[in-house]
Amino acid sequence: MRPGLSHDEPVQEPSALPKTGSAAWYSMRWLERLWVRPLGSRTAPEAVAPPRIAVVTDSAAALPPEWLAEGGAAHGVVVVSMPVMIAGRIFGEGTDDLTGPLSVALAEGAEVRTSRPSPGQFEGVYRRLEAEGATGILSVHLSGDLSGTADAARLAAGAVSIPVEIVDCRTVGMAMGFGVAAAQAGGRDGLDLASAAAVTRAVCDSSTLRFLVPSLEQLRKGGRIGAAASVLGTLLAVKPILSVQEGRILPLEKVRSTAKATARLIDLVEADVAGRPGAVVAFHYFGNHAHVAELAKTLQHRHPEVRTVLAQLPAVLAAHTGLGVIAIAVAGRIGDDDQPSTAP
Repeated sequence: MRPGLSHDEPVQEPSALPKTGSAAWYSMRWLERLWVRPLGSRTAPEAVAPPRIAVVTDSAAALPPEWLAEGGAAHGVVVVSMPVMIAGRIFGEGTDDLTGPLSVALAEGAEVRTSRPSPGQFEGVYRRLEAEGATGILSVHLSGDLSGTADAARLAAGAVSIPVEIVDCRTVGMAMGFGVAAAQAGGRDGLDLASAAAVTRAVCDSSTLRFLVPSLEQLRKGGRIGAAASVLGTLLAVKPILSVQEGRILPLEKVRSTAKATARLIDLVEADVAGRPGAVVAFHYFGNHAHVAELAKTLQHRHPEVRTVLAQLPAVLAAHTGLGVIAIAVAGRIGDDDQPSTAP
């Protein structure tokens, strides 16, 4: 395994990156750089040129506020708000404080709905970034099987004269957020639009997302899981561990109790990190911060080589999973033999 990059080690320019396997190699380098720095901020200011490639995503990427803040791992990423409707009132993820109203609505069983951002929202963002000097825009969005967000972005892409690359990442949460942050790092380091998009796809494709919900009813109401699976969980008291696979939410395993399901979820995550040196693990929660923080602490104790981050599940996702969700995303090296190719 190659050692992590030092803070002042230069990253190769796009022209120097290998043409074969470069996305896999660079995505691993990004994780190594994340490893040697605090997850929320850099240890020292860096003199970097303004990125030529602007990175846009939606709030389903679940990027923690400290990652988006000055010096954070995803600083500079533009997050387009996704609407959430609670009892007939529309809120904007990231612009309104949704934690309280959504928690109350979910606890009371009030109607909660979500929607994709409008093409006009994306057009406004793309026009602004073009005016600010971006030469290309990478727009990364949650799975098209779960939302029409990527389609809305495609409708807006023709409104600007610079190229816009739309990536349906086929996942959600920090399994998507890891790819977004990697693309932003690549843009800062000078990757061109095609290379940054390839890095995003490589990181998202190699990340896993598994989760456990107290009830499948919210997922059923939102059409994210079949009625048969919901009835099975309700009548038989089965607690399925769910995963996002090929863009869809699918049951992974069925366990008889919440405690056993939680333990099994951690077992699966441990199996992931065991094969991924330098893995980064994101623990999502909504309404159960203390419990999920303890799970993260347990994993960190068992695997001190792993980095963990706590990230509240955004309202647009929590609206479908309900209170008490535990979702865990793992990003790590794509393979132990990923080496820069020497192919011309």
